[in-house]
Amino acid sequence: MTHFILRGFGLYAPEKVLTNADLEKIVDTSDEWITTRTGIKERHLAADDQAASDLALVASKQALEEAGIDPSELTHIICATFTPDSVIPSAACRLQERFGITGQMCMDVQAACSGFLYALQTARGLLCLEPESKILVVASEVITRRMNWEDRATCVLFGDASGAAVLTAGQPGEGPEVLDVMLAADGSLGDLLTVNGGGSAYSYKLGEPVGPEYFVEFQGREVFKHAVRNMTEISEAILERNGLAKSDVDVLLPHQANYRIIDAVGRRFDIPEERVFSNIHKYGNTSAAAIPVALTEAVHTGFIKPGNLVLIPAFGGGFTWGAALIRF
Repeated sequence: MTHFILRGFGLYAPEKVLTNADLEKIVDTSDEWITTRTGIKERHLAADDQAASDLALVASKQALEEAGIDPSELTHIICATFTPDSVIPSAACRLQERFGITGQMCMDVQAACSGFLYALQTARGLLCLEPESKILVVASEVITRRMNWEDRATCVLFGDASGAAVLTAGQPGEGPEVLDVMLAADGSLGDLLTVNGGGSAYSYKLGEPVGPEYFVEFQGREVFKHAVRNMTEISEAILERNGLAKSDVDVLLPHQANYRIIDAVGRRFDIPEERVFSNIHKYGNTSAAAIPVALTEAVHTGFIKPGNLVLIPAFGGGFTWGAALIRF
């Protein structure tokens, strides 16, 4: 049986911070409105010369240093993102270039906010085939480039960041072990959260103006409803599959989309607030990066302790969702 060990973690958020007070000057909103409905106080914005691979590089270096692994030792680079530097080449290939290495398998995974869990499960599958692999799993998003700053329903929610982890095979006790990952999707609900512009179904011509379809659009109430239900159900399913009860969970670390969603999932699991990790107030929703950023902070600050069982549910556009169990 292969055991999947997380060897190191890293995160990066750009220096520029956009507060709710700053947003009050841009759109018709208020700090009180944003805070009470989302829990967000500020978010980070990439500099004009920063792309997804630039953010990923900083987070990945941290994770590799913590793991004691040189970039040249990597066998695979998997990047979860829906905001890559370019359509071709992939953000993973751009990241490889920035490391100055060649030969690794590099690929992007696009599952929106569930992207890190999808990438993590992909890495687990590769380790089953190639147990000697050393895999960088990184999520990096520059979502503010896909924000319509005239749409107050969306522009207050998102920020830019990157989070990374290094996964290898190993033995129990060598480090945090990924016990299980479950993933799901329902494409019939895809139109509830979209970035359509630039896709092959939305043709465009040179010189045409950019419309709202090039930016994040969603139906908030419907997304909220499906997010809470699906994250709860798949969390229950992964616990049952592993012979565990809700009471066995030491830390709940959900996708950081909206504090109301985080709170609702925590209540359904009867997990007290002090055992639910949230940093959404500092970063907003960073899509695929949200989970590895939160995981890195929770580990480095001591919120997660040795021996803890951590449940990580996620939900994103597609619709996609999933859950992971990690024993620290």
